[in-house]
Amino acid sequence: MPQDDKNRIISAKESADEVDFEKSLRPKKLADYIGQNKVKDNLMIFMAAAKKRNEPIEHVLLHGCPGLGKTTLAHIIANEMGSNIKITSGPAIEKTGDLAAILTNLANGDILFIDEIHRLNKIIEEVLYPAMEDFALDIVIGKGPSARTLRLDLPKFTLIGATTRVSLISAPLRDRFGVNFRLDFYNDEDIEKIIKRNAKILDIEIDDQASGQIAKRARKTPRVANRLLKRVRDFAQVKGNGKINLELANDALTKLDIDQLGLDEIDRKILQLIIEKFSGGPVGLSTLAAAIGEEMETIEDIYEPFLMQLGFLSRTPRGRTVTKLGYEHLGIKPAIDPQNSLI
Repeated sequence: MPQDDKNRIISAKESADEVDFEKSLRPKKLADYIGQNKVKDNLMIFMAAAKKRNEPIEHVLLHGCPGLGKTTLAHIIANEMGSNIKITSGPAIEKTGDLAAILTNLANGDILFIDEIHRLNKIIEEVLYPAMEDFALDIVIGKGPSARTLRLDLPKFTLIGATTRVSLISAPLRDRFGVNFRLDFYNDEDIEKIIKRNAKILDIEIDDQASGQIAKRARKTPRVANRLLKRVRDFAQVKGNGKINLELANDALTKLDIDQLGLDEIDRKILQLIIEKFSGGPVGLSTLAAAIGEEMETIEDIYEPFLMQLGFLSRTPRGRTVTKLGYEHLGIKPAIDPQNSLI
């Protein structure tokens, strides 16, 4: 049933053709980074302390749903610390030799950013342990009884790991991060500030009502807000005079099939499926995945978080259940009160 998530307008995943667009909007300093105030306040202190000691900042783990600014924060840390940043991802490091090549090419104070760090091979993780703790690389030379270990010293660097699945990171690796930040969904006010800031960068004229309307439908996620702004700009240039007002924003978002709360056709179909085929739930994750033709991980990582954030979907020991708010949003009257059905 669902289309590829990367093709969804409100997908929080970054598509390949958006990389340059995202870079052009990315803030360079922590002062320009909107939202995540607790993370910013703590990060500012940790970086200031590291600078006073003339040391790299401790290893940092950033986790949260896609599109909340983990990569942006990594670049900001590098800029604020005056460090070079080397970027890779968990799936890209296939052999221990790949990681060894990256580590030995780092300079003192450099930052190594590993996206999707939860997808690192366990053998590669073990190579990271001495690198993170002792700034050393253990290399095994030879095989069998004649094998010996050679330890190479590494420059003092900072590892920044980003993940959407922190529970899949092994405890030994997770414990080696000195700084651990969870990025939460944004409130509408901060999303609106991001939209206004980025509209100025893109030289788009937008009024307050329009930016507020886009913010309400941006799923509390900056990446989605940027994508909607880009799409609404297209409507403004073709169907309007280039300026985005409330009427044009509403018309564009309606044509894009994004409702007042940011749900698209796929979100609504998931809720309708649980209601119509499984009497509102509970339904197990594997059963739901089979019914909609999606991977269980995709449902957990992409579809569920926002529906749960809105209070439309509930996880129970017996499975997923559509809540009373979910029924109300779809305009469906529950046969039995969903809250009572959980008892």
